[in-house]
Amino acid sequence: MFALADRMLRGYTRVLDALGGLFLAAMVVLVFGNVVLRYVFNTGITISEELSRWLFVWLTFMGAVVALREHGHLGTDIVVARLPARGKKACLVVAQLAMLYVSWLLLRGSWAQMLINWETEAPVTGASVGIFYASGVLMGASALAILLRDLLHTLLHAADAQDLVMAAGSEEPIAPTSAADKRH
Repeated sequence: MFALADRMLRGYTRVLDALGGLFLAAMVVLVFGNVVLRYVFNTGITISEELSRWLFVWLTFMGAVVALREHGHLGTDIVVARLPARGKKACLVVAQLAMLYVSWLLLRGSWAQMLINWETEAPVTGASVGIFYASGVLMGASALAILLRDLLHTLLHAADAQDLVMAAGSEEPIAPTSAADKRH
């Protein structure tokens, strides 16, 4: 069951990665093209700013989904790392339950905003403003699926104590490389 879920999530996040690359390329073309047109030809792309903003929001939420699946968000493990295995597991389950709740709130709120704004047109493109809020729906629903899978894996499988600490820190200790470093 977990192998199938892992394959599906891996494929899904690959699609999000590819879309993110396309969105980033489109943003670069829109913004750079608009700058060149304004300064060189005294004209511009009317929809550039609005569309770039929307693409940036979608890119951010899609990147957050990918980082969530890869456990790539920064975290602090100063307390949890010192706990015994049961304490680490309990903290992980509590954290996953809290993240599930927050993801549910994000999904519910984004869904409501999407429905409220579906008939509202964006000022420049004329597209539905609901599309903007749909990015939160994507994030909330994706996070719920990923976190639920992670929670079930935590509860149903024995894990190493190291696997129970899911923080990706940027301040990891660096192992000494020379004999002089090891003495200090």
